[in-house]
Amino acid sequence: MGTVRKVASYLGLGGADEYDDVYDDDDVEYEEWAPASERAAKRWGSVSTPSKILMIQPRKYNSDAPLIGRHFRDGQAVILDVSDMPAPDATRMVDFAAGLAFGCEGRIDRIAEKVFLLAPSTVEVDLL
Repeated sequence: MGTVRKVASYLGLGGADEYDDVYDDDDVEYEEWAPASERAAKRWGSVSTPSKILMIQPRKYNSDAPLIGRHFRDGQAVILDVSDMPAPDATRMVDFAAGLAFGCEGRIDRIAEKVFLLAPSTVEVDLL
C-alpha cells in the first residue's frame, strides 16, 4: 500500500492535510476599483456639467473631424448632424465619432435620422 500512497502523493492526489494551515489571506489588501467613467474623468479632467453643447453640421470629413475630436476630448458634448453630407462621407464621420466615443470612454447615441449625440463619460444621458 505504500507504493499507492507515493504515486498518489506524486500526482498531487494525497497529502491534502499537509496544506490546511499554510495559506492565510488575512493580510491581503485590495485596491479600490473605480468604474471606467470615474477613471476617464480623472484622466481628462472632471466636468460636472457641460457649459456648452456643440452642434455641428459637418460638410467635409477632413476639416470637421478634428474640430469634433478636439471639443469631445475636452469634455464637451457634441451633437453631430450628418444630413448634409454625402452618404459615404456621413458613414465615415459616424464611424469616426463612434471610435472617438469608445476611445475616450464616452458614448454615442442616435437622437434622430442622421443626428447623433456624442457624450463624454462625465455627462449622464437619459433616453426616453
